[in-house]
Amino acid sequence: MNTKTKIFGLSDLEKRLGKLTVGEFIATWRNTEGMSQRDLGKKIGISVSNLCDIEKGRQLVSPAKAEQIAKALKVPPQLLVRLALEEALREAGLKYSIDVKPAA
Repeated sequence: MNTKTKIFGLSDLEKRLGKLTVGEFIATWRNTEGMSQRDLGKKIGISVSNLCDIEKGRQLVSPAKAEQIAKALKVPPQLLVRLALEEALREAGLKYSIDVKPAA
């Protein structure tokens, strides 16, 4: 039996699932942690209806809000900021890729 844990990064997930949105990432994270939308909404400071809209893709997340959410979830902020920027670009019909790095 192999007991090694395999770590998957965002690029691994996107190879398997396609481009993720902020909402898809949050929903996956929440379900993996076994949290309700109510509990996660409290943790990240938004209402259940806002969280539901984000998870379902009905509401975009600003880069600033993405950073706030990432910090609350204890995931690298550049991950969710990148997803938020890419999602906004796709919504605008622009085909760009984003590479987000913390400023020096």
